[in-house]
Amino acid sequence: MTRARTLGYVRVSTDEQASKGYGLEIQRRAIREYCKTNGLVLVDILGDEGISGSNGFDARHGLADALARIERHEASILVVHRLDRLARKLYVQLTVIERLEKAGARVVSTSEPDVDGPDELRELIRNILGSVAGYERAVIRGRMLAGRRAKSERGGFIGGIAPFGFKAVDGELVALEGEQAVIARITVLKAQGASLRSIAQALDAEGLRPKRGTRWHPTQVARVLERIEPVSD
Repeated sequence: MTRARTLGYVRVSTDEQASKGYGLEIQRRAIREYCKTNGLVLVDILGDEGISGSNGFDARHGLADALARIERHEASILVVHRLDRLARKLYVQLTVIERLEKAGARVVSTSEPDVDGPDELRELIRNILGSVAGYERAVIRGRMLAGRRAKSERGGFIGGIAPFGFKAVDGELVALEGEQAVIARITVLKAQGASLRSIAQALDAEGLRPKRGTRWHPTQVARVLERIEPVSD
């Protein structure tokens, strides 16, 4: 009896590389074990490293190659560790699966229920799996954002452009003496009852420059003050 020829596909995004259960070698091992257990001939394992599942096919050469080879009938089964390795969005997963079905091939997940069966059942299973994967990603993003907020509240630097009065050094904010003096001047003017526009005009008149540009704008003054106390002006 001829054994079915199979291609494996693995993917990790930059964020997921540090997450348990998503490493490329873990996925490859699961695919090899699945093929061995089920008597499948594993022709090759293709992959995309550091590529987000939200990226289009043009950026995912491993998946594009796997689909092309299956459409050339080099294999009849595509094995993945999880369906969200194909794509994060459910409709993209379905697009890949339907494309393979048109070529007489199918997709198999090593860690999830078989998606073969009546159309209604397959759609239900895919929707459930897609929703679970989406929930897991939302939880991870929520934890990351919470961690960044906590670091920010402690005065830590979470990336992006360093605020006025500081520069970023090895992921931490370091005070700049000259800009700190400007902040002190802004604080004094505000305490004297000056409006944001008046403060901006005073800074320009005194030759004190913002981090970018040559003149102060009221919104720039507001951002500086917001790091000290809420502004209602």
